[in-house]
Amino acid sequence: MKIDIPANFLIGAASSAWQTEGWKGKKDGQDSYLDSWYKNEPNVWHEGYGPAVATNFMENYQQDVDLMREIHLGAYRTSINWARFFTDHVNLVVDEEYAQHIDDVVNALVEAGVEPMLCLEHYELPQALTDAYDGWSSREVVDLYAAYAKIAFERYGDRVHQWFTFNEPIVPQTRCYLDAVRWPHEQNTKKWMIWNYHKALASAFAVKAFHEGGYEGRIGCVLNPEMAYARSSSPEDQRARHMYDLFFNRVFFDPMVKGAYPQELIGICREHGVWVDPADGDLEIIKQGTVDFLGVNQYYPKRVRAPRYAWNPQTPFHPEMFYEGFDLPGRAMNKSRGWEIYPKVMYDMAMYLKEHYGNIPWIVSENGMGIEGEERFMNEQGVVQDDYRIEFIAQHLRWLLKAVEDGSSCEGYMLWAFTDNVSPMNAFKNRYGLVRIELDEQRTRRLKKSARWYQSLIDDRVLELPDEEGAK
Repeated sequence: MKIDIPANFLIGAASSAWQTEGWKGKKDGQDSYLDSWYKNEPNVWHEGYGPAVATNFMENYQQDVDLMREIHLGAYRTSINWARFFTDHVNLVVDEEYAQHIDDVVNALVEAGVEPMLCLEHYELPQALTDAYDGWSSREVVDLYAAYAKIAFERYGDRVHQWFTFNEPIVPQTRCYLDAVRWPHEQNTKKWMIWNYHKALASAFAVKAFHEGGYEGRIGCVLNPEMAYARSSSPEDQRARHMYDLFFNRVFFDPMVKGAYPQELIGICREHGVWVDPADGDLEIIKQGTVDFLGVNQYYPKRVRAPRYAWNPQTPFHPEMFYEGFDLPGRAMNKSRGWEIYPKVMYDMAMYLKEHYGNIPWIVSENGMGIEGEERFMNEQGVVQDDYRIEFIAQHLRWLLKAVEDGSSCEGYMLWAFTDNVSPMNAFKNRYGLVRIELDEQRTRRLKKSARWYQSLIDDRVLELPDEEGAK
């Protein structure tokens, strides 16, 4: 079976600054949250690998760009490391060496015919702002972020025309303050909601600044909604799905796309004492600062059922009081990651956006598959034969292209990731890249089989799949 890929459908790949750069050239006071976490809990990072070296992109970026050119990659999404962009994060003193590095990367991408996409924050909250203001707990950090965004637009907006305010803005506070499974392990549900709110507000300020600056292009945000599926058609299970969607998807979708929070969410949060007190004019900024488009990271579905047990009133409020996770029997799994593989999630998310958010333009900003022990699939020439990755991408693309055929406004697919890179805790355990990174001193690069297959998608604009069983 052959599926045509529209000529204007973007095919690219993604990564981030902190997951690739390494610490070479980093100055005192330029730690991000991820750097501090790694320094405080190196034992939780697989085999001790972390952001200290990563892929040493600071020195190796040209090698990566050359490989992008070789396979005709359409676009590359990465981030500016906010923590490294300034030497003084309060007085906004730019680190000119690091700013020049971003210039060099952008220029190399443009010269190679690869569209640069820049994200302003990919978990790279400066530790200095956490120390001074408790991070996104403070309205002060919103203002500092907005000022940072303006400087970034002024410096790179002549060449970068696709911007993102955040990558997965809900994740750090969910892991750190709602579930308390990551350093600093502080359970504080109200802080979780304040961080959600302040990031939505900061995004709106950045969008406003971008539009007022008259820059060419557009600005959006990369969200990681989990397409929620109920265990059954019962009203109770359907209610559980609704509540999960409300707390973990609509908490950012609604303010960023519709310009306002769901009243149901506000009411429940007020009832449980975790709502915020917006400053005068803030909700109007959110209303005016809706995004031009979205990046949507998609890896797996979220399956829920009605909770079977009464909520313990001595437990801090958590949205889990309204739902319980459910494992679908017989589901396909990426056992290395513990994630369900369900390619139809692409189609369902596309229809969700079409139905609920006015079919806003969007791209798949991340999707991919990483497995442990990938080196066992190397051939005699040292090339990883990653047919599992090819199959994963193909099946997800198949459903995504069907959604486009059925009227979705999805404009492209960005693979996670272009190269293997460091992930939180996972480090290099699961390899996601089209390019293998050897963990030697040079961080040697080598294209995998999937890279050439990906090139064929870009060049031929055809997705080939095995014929369905019984098809003629």
